[in-house]
Amino acid sequence: MYLNTHTYFSFLHGTLSVEELLAEAQRCGVRKLALTDINNTSGVLDFIRLAPQYGVEPVVGIEFRRDHRLCYVGIARNNVGFHELNEFLTHCLRGGTNAEADVPDQPPLLPNVSWILVPPALPGAKALSDWIDERLRPMQPALRERVWFGLRRLPSWGGLRIDPARLVLWWPVSFRSPGEHDIHRVLRAVDRNTLLTKLPPEDLADPGEVMLSPDALREQCTDSLSLIDNAERLLEGCGIAFDYHESKNKLSFTGSKALDRELLRRETFAGMRERYGEAGATVRERVEKELRMIDELGFAPYFLINWDIVRYARHRGYFYVGRGSGANSIVAYCLRITDVDPIDLDLYFERFINPYRTNPPDFDLDFSWKERDEVLAYIFRRHGEEHVALLATYSTFQYNAIIREVGKVFGLPKEEIDALSETRRHPDTPDHITRRIWKIAQRITDFPRHLSIHAGGVLISEKPVTWYTATVRPPKGFPVTQFSMLEAEDVGLYKYDILSQRGLGHIRDAVELVKKNRGETVDIHDIARFKRDERVRALIREGRCMGCFYVESPAMRMLLKKLRVDTYIQLVAASSIIRPGVARSGMMREYILRTHDPARRQYIHPLMRELMEETYGIMVYQEDVIKVAHHFAGLSLSEADVLRRGMSGKFRSRDEFAKIRDKFFASCAERGYPESITTEVWRQIESFAGYSFSKGHSASYAVESFQSLFLKAYYPKEFMVGVINNFGGFYRTEFYVHEARRSGANVHAPCVNRSDYLTNISGDDIHLGFIHLSGLEQSAADALLAERAANGPFLSLDDFVHRVPIAVEHLRILIRIGAFRFSGKGKKELLWDIPILLGAEKRTRVVPELFGVEPETFTLPDLYHDPVDDALDEIELLGFPLCDPFSLLRDPLPSPASACDFEQNVGREIAIVGYLVTTKQTTTVKREMMQFGTFLDREGRFFDTTHFPRVTEQFPFRGRGLYLLRGKVDQEFGFCSLTVSGMQKLETKGRR
Repeated sequence: MYLNTHTYFSFLHGTLSVEELLAEAQRCGVRKLALTDINNTSGVLDFIRLAPQYGVEPVVGIEFRRDHRLCYVGIARNNVGFHELNEFLTHCLRGGTNAEADVPDQPPLLPNVSWILVPPALPGAKALSDWIDERLRPMQPALRERVWFGLRRLPSWGGLRIDPARLVLWWPVSFRSPGEHDIHRVLRAVDRNTLLTKLPPEDLADPGEVMLSPDALREQCTDSLSLIDNAERLLEGCGIAFDYHESKNKLSFTGSKALDRELLRRETFAGMRERYGEAGATVRERVEKELRMIDELGFAPYFLINWDIVRYARHRGYFYVGRGSGANSIVAYCLRITDVDPIDLDLYFERFINPYRTNPPDFDLDFSWKERDEVLAYIFRRHGEEHVALLATYSTFQYNAIIREVGKVFGLPKEEIDALSETRRHPDTPDHITRRIWKIAQRITDFPRHLSIHAGGVLISEKPVTWYTATVRPPKGFPVTQFSMLEAEDVGLYKYDILSQRGLGHIRDAVELVKKNRGETVDIHDIARFKRDERVRALIREGRCMGCFYVESPAMRMLLKKLRVDTYIQLVAASSIIRPGVARSGMMREYILRTHDPARRQYIHPLMRELMEETYGIMVYQEDVIKVAHHFAGLSLSEADVLRRGMSGKFRSRDEFAKIRDKFFASCAERGYPESITTEVWRQIESFAGYSFSKGHSASYAVESFQSLFLKAYYPKEFMVGVINNFGGFYRTEFYVHEARRSGANVHAPCVNRSDYLTNISGDDIHLGFIHLSGLEQSAADALLAERAANGPFLSLDDFVHRVPIAVEHLRILIRIGAFRFSGKGKKELLWDIPILLGAEKRTRVVPELFGVEPETFTLPDLYHDPVDDALDEIELLGFPLCDPFSLLRDPLPSPASACDFEQNVGREIAIVGYLVTTKQTTTVKREMMQFGTFLDREGRFFDTTHFPRVTEQFPFRGRGLYLLRGKVDQEFGFCSLTVSGMQKLETKGRR
């Protein structure tokens, strides 16, 4: 009888999750209902999957709205009808978001869809009949047969000119209780970006849109029981079901499973000969074992599609890295999907694939951010747009955002909202308003606000994607599903991960720069050589990894130095140990201790030594969870994999995970393990498994790290330019410029004759690109570069303004950064020349002249120039000075100490001046705020600081700049840092 129910996937309208809606149906004894979210299908797959658990038979549809106005509701009679609705909604959403749907006035004729039109409140049967006639008149006869009209109750007098059987009860459901209408009002105000007091009534649902039991509903509609009967008959003719136990991915790459099997085998053995030459028995046995299992589980198309993607990338000359659990596969290694040799690293086969695994292994394919879209375009062309879509994610309400959004609709000023977001009561905010906002925040936390796009997930389905979801096409983008990875996996749609990574961009750019600047060709794929190279190993050991993929952060620099990492295997382990879960559980510190002290390598159980001797009995990789669950606790491999996936948090709330957890403890008890041992093993699993990497994944990261490290070791200047031009490192551009200078480069401000849009290098000279100039539009830089390429270098400012169409404000930016220093004139003199050359014009005008006319010249007095002015201009326009920042101190350096003095002063108090690089904020176990800092000393070396809660509160960071720090030097495993007891920001020089 309920033909129109909403969840919170009716974004900023409904207040019920899918589970809450079904729980309401169960409570009310409703056995069948239709989920019809507004312009959205995000909740459908979960609704269908979960409905039987609540004794509900699911029916699905879509409520179509345009400009927040209800147009009609479509109810799918079956799976084909759902597909038809998805196709129609996809068409309506082709230009934007759910709120911008282009819904036509009349519904289309869809053979397996019933349409419900809802009349407005009208005075009597005649007006209602006229309204219905007006809607039916333009419709084709076949469409009229599929249209019903939704009424809250029948008119109190007769005269309706319509078959009574076409009238159904219209009782929408949007909340659990009338009290939740207040939440609905707030959501609608947020959606309309207006105050609650200014929200138009027509934008709101009726407070009575709650679910009642069938008996209670009949009591409400005693004079309109036929409407309920008609609605029930309409629902009885509808149904939908999906098989949640079979794959919906593309079933064949070639069109034939037999040909898939043959192609996979042929390409794998061809790759094996390339990778291993005359392969030994171990390699051949592993290849045969994998191919057999891949065939038995039906994963051949998945491997071949990934192979086809990387084959295309190699054909185009694109760099890529293959990682994920699939990196444990020798077949993937032979197909060049990955560059990780599972034999060399002894990668655990069962993490990648086992006879009980129903979902294919993960392949994360990383491409340069500049090339990823072209790879995606190829996938859409290769497999057909109707079978391919990007995965969505849900952008959800979180506390701070809720306080700001809700505070706005209540009309609070910004300072009060800021105070509330910091969990403090603002004196001007009445207590009842504060309590109301906090209560609303608690209720809508984790509500979906809108769809976003998954970082890399791509679906390639056997049936059209619209068999499962409508798609949205952002402007100039690819189609995106309306559900997330979780719903996709539940129904059997397993994603391909096509990711964008700037680390690959800087490797590729650096290789090209080396070729251009030095005439040398680098074989960046000679990983075996890089692993042996002593200069590369020294960089890792000393933590000098600035700019290098995944190993440049302060935390990683600390870990590398503490572990004294200098081999590939050690770096693989470090890449997983650095993850949050391992560190938070205390196991990272324990791993460091056991690395240095073999006597600490004690094992909680003898079996743990067999399973994890390589990592000293500590769980470091995801494989360790599977090994322990299977061999120690006796779970099956499929149960162990459910445990691993459950630890990610995405599935932790699922019933199946709870059952596996209970079985883990029960099985350990059956094996006679003491409860203390079982509990500790579980604690270690639970504390980090959701954050750790598979070993193959870490190994793939380590390969890319070694590529970066090799370039840094032998071509540091070109490498740093590559990093600068890809804008994706851990640090700000300023510090990569600093590192380039320390590598021996001469770094220059942008120049109209030497610079490009991106930063370039010639010999040892680096000229920063115009892209770094704040306020300079790309069109201005493009015009400059086009003219220079066509007609040669500029001779003077006068020559420039007669050749390049540019706004005066952009010309001033170029002068202030020193882009005309070749002219021999100072910046102040050049700025004086602008009105002489242009008069009152706001923009240069390029007018070809038959004969050049010398500009009028004036003799100016000597204009004072202070280098500090140059630095201040650079800070304003580039974001940082090109000079030594310590030279900008207003007063003499208060302490001569440098980072080199730390080792001689361990345990002592010292004072040191540092230039702030970055900070990290965290909380203690007591939930007190503390911070870590990274600074440069006066000699350009990094040093790290720890700021405990008292110091954090008493001496807060005050933005970028130079600080005098006092504290005690601590040393742990050879790594020195400063525990700060006091800190003062130092004054710098200003303009005179």
